Amino acid sequence: MDNIQSIYFIGIGGIGMSNLARYFISKGKKVAGYDRTETPLTKDLVTEGAEIHYTDDIKLIPGYCKDKESTLVVYTPAVPAENEEVAYFQGNGFTIQKRAQVLGIITKSGKALCCAGTHGKTTTSSMLAHILKQSHLDCNAFLGGILKNYGSNLILSDKSEFTVVEADEYDRSFHWLHPYMALITSVDPDHLDIYGTEEEYLKSFEKFTSLIQPGGALVIKHNIKLSPKTGKDVRIYIYSMDKGDFHAQNIKIGNGEIRFDFVTPKGTIDNIQLGVPVKINIENGIGSMAMAWLNGATADELRHGMATFMGAKRRFDFLLKTDKIVMIDDYAHHPEELAASIASVKELYPDRKLTGIFQPHLYTRTRDFASEFAKSLSLLDELILLDIYPAREKPIEGVTSKIIFDKVTCPKTLCNKEELLPLLENKNDLEVLLTVGAGDIDRLLNPIKDILEQKI
Repeated sequence: MDNIQSIYFIGIGGIGMSNLARYFISKGKKVAGYDRTETPLTKDLVTEGAEIHYTDDIKLIPGYCKDKESTLVVYTPAVPAENEEVAYFQGNGFTIQKRAQVLGIITKSGKALCCAGTHGKTTTSSMLAHILKQSHLDCNAFLGGILKNYGSNLILSDKSEFTVVEADEYDRSFHWLHPYMALITSVDPDHLDIYGTEEEYLKSFEKFTSLIQPGGALVIKHNIKLSPKTGKDVRIYIYSMDKGDFHAQNIKIGNGEIRFDFVTPKGTIDNIQLGVPVKINIENGIGSMAMAWLNGATADELRHGMATFMGAKRRFDFLLKTDKIVMIDDYAHHPEELAASIASVKELYPDRKLTGIFQPHLYTRTRDFASEFAKSLSLLDELILLDIYPAREKPIEGVTSKIIFDKVTCPKTLCNKEELLPLLENKNDLEVLLTVGAGDIDRLLNPIKDILEQKI
């Protein structure tokens, strides 16, 4: 890295790519990149010093990024293979690396605390990073969400040996990492466009466990379908809400608060309060605190970190909270995530109608899990289902939101994004509204909130 003067990102607006861009800006490097759409995140990067364009055109690549001796090119596997800029850099002998490769290099020299899992990894890694940042241990962190406490997906420290990393299983990216300790929250099959079968998906996580460094540890969710392949001197701990080496007891839910006692292998730490008081975060908090505790965080530091954690944007994010109408936004895009998110909202508001707006993410995921999506979405009191957000994929014949819609058993409406706002303006029975999905539904959040505020 010492000889690199400029870094060019293809797909710079992605949540994982952007924290790397921020890291290199902080190191005084020239940072530029391409993404197909302008977003609040890319605008922030420009303000911070990055040069970004939104057309796939090699003429727009800054001159300082065309010297192959001093430029590193970083790309995300989500970028289409026919991207002209990728072809240009490949054809001209540039050093081109995946985001995870670069992250592996950056974190190799310290103690990387890597949080992986089909779902839950953003929240657990964010909680862990906040606990450590507020403790005597401090940390660096590369996260998959914008933490409200810091307004960023990057946390830096000039004194800590710890780096918290959200470890992404897509395209086997997490195999480039060098975990000192790892946390695995879940292994429900996903990304079958990459893995093909559940067996291959699980093998990828097993490979990830084999990368944990000697003397490190694996913290793994109770009863998940995984056989770790850790080295002999890697400790293994089990966690869950109510079982394992780390778990909760004396859980108290009420008056908008959740408190519990945290059980560790060496005793119990009482009176943990969740800063984001939803039931799903009890288990997320257990995993995060387990990792922090294993690395020396004190009881008071755990209490303070958990109580002051404000959450990550788009992770069970309360956008409106009144006696008449509540609006919650969540990134859930897998059937298990959806079921957990809906159940958490229903527990908070058992006597109020729950309406969900869901935007499916990827044609392949919709095709592979249509029945499971329908089962989870049927837990709602009413569903508004949007078109599929394609992301990196091209359409698949016969795969639309309707293959989910036809199997949903609760009251339901199928509409596109252009029809959504007029539909909501004419609805007078909205009590609790949950927006869910990993696509561009976040661009509709402010307009939706404006409509709801007019109804109060």
